[in-house]
Amino acid sequence: MSRQDTTTLLAQLRAVLDLTNTEIQIAETRIAQARTEAVRRELSANADNARVRAKAIEAAIRELGGVPELIGPFLGRAAAVVKAMVEQAQPFDEALLGDLALEHQLLDRARYIKALATTSQLPDVVTLADRLIIAHSATVDWLTTVLAEDALGGPAALRRTPLQAATGTAVKLVNIPVTWSARGLDRALDTVRGTTPALGELLAQGAHAGDIAVKTLTASRDAALETAEQVTRREGADTAADALHSFRTTTGVLEPDELPVDDYDELNVGQAIAAVKDLTEPADIRAIVAYEEANKDRQGVVSAAQTRLAAIAQEVTGLN
Repeated sequence: MSRQDTTTLLAQLRAVLDLTNTEIQIAETRIAQARTEAVRRELSANADNARVRAKAIEAAIRELGGVPELIGPFLGRAAAVVKAMVEQAQPFDEALLGDLALEHQLLDRARYIKALATTSQLPDVVTLADRLIIAHSATVDWLTTVLAEDALGGPAALRRTPLQAATGTAVKLVNIPVTWSARGLDRALDTVRGTTPALGELLAQGAHAGDIAVKTLTASRDAALETAEQVTRREGADTAADALHSFRTTTGVLEPDELPVDDYDELNVGQAIAAVKDLTEPADIRAIVAYEEANKDRQGVVSAAQTRLAAIAQEVTGLN
């Protein structure tokens, strides 16, 4: 093996080691966002497995006569901390896309390392590269599934942070096209103002029809949200009404008779899980999870719902 080949392979192994240390820290920050205990255990196992891979990469570097950078883990931790801070101001999907980009880079570098090691006839490094390829391929598929779950309306395996949720809602509201007549808006304002004076005052400050969605969300009153949805739909603003209904669904404030499962409150855990497994629409699954988390919060039901949505997401993305 030539010196140039060794230098190239060592450079790639060191790069993968640095990225793996970042991956470990990100996995640990994601644990706090896990929706269920099963996902939390999975993320913890991922972090542990990444540490094992990091040690194997360090061993390979030493076998080739190199020395791993001792500062690597600290740089990885710092990179993850910076990423976590930045993504607090990002929508949830952008944060996950950042994670996915990291895993794709690890996967592509692992494939390159395998090619280099194969050329240089280093079977141990080829074996290591195969381990990395399998691990990062699985993580890419998992993150792709989580993104698809979020695109389908949740419940994703990971929860948004409060700031990510607010940012995502703001982005959606800014892009909602609302076309109301002035008379229709006045009637909507009058109706909602009569329901809750505080909300009415907020709505009265709106300069255009689209403000009703923002002001209603700000009011944070379940009754007002329901009334606003009814009024906006009656006035023909279906897009805004759908946005309000989506928000009510996400926050778990739907009435029991609005749920996609009849007599849901009367079901025990086993019955609820069976009912969730029969659901085929992501929006229905989201409604059940949000309602469950806001009321009984039975982890078995939430986990079953998340698993059901993951299966739908994998079918949509072609992963299964």
